[in-house]
Amino acid sequence: MRRLGELEAEIMDRLWSWGRPATAREVRTDINKQRPIAYSTVKTVADILHSKGMLTRHKEGRAWVYTPTRTRQQYTAALMHEALGSNPDTTGTLVSFLEQITPEEAQALRLALRRANRRSEA
Repeated sequence: MRRLGELEAEIMDRLWSWGRPATAREVRTDINKQRPIAYSTVKTVADILHSKGMLTRHKEGRAWVYTPTRTRQQYTAALMHEALGSNPDTTGTLVSFLEQITPEEAQALRLALRRANRRSEA
């Protein structure tokens, strides 16, 4: 899984934050609150995200309505998994990662490991 480009990430961030399907026009209107962008640019990038499997779409009237195919958490987990898999020293990579995280992130990791262990034991 490849990392999202800047506009791809902006579009996905909005769809994930809103928690609902949206049209390219709705996304453009929201982005335009921060900076001007053409509708055709947002539509093209949404179509690219669709072709990459990041979005599904269906027609409502004349407009395509886009929905993420995975959650933000699932996308981030896939990036993390790919980063680990691309390095021959997984343990070393994990140790380096752990040396960089905050105490709060370490606590969240411990909690996630406990939850995962409980699921695998069930």
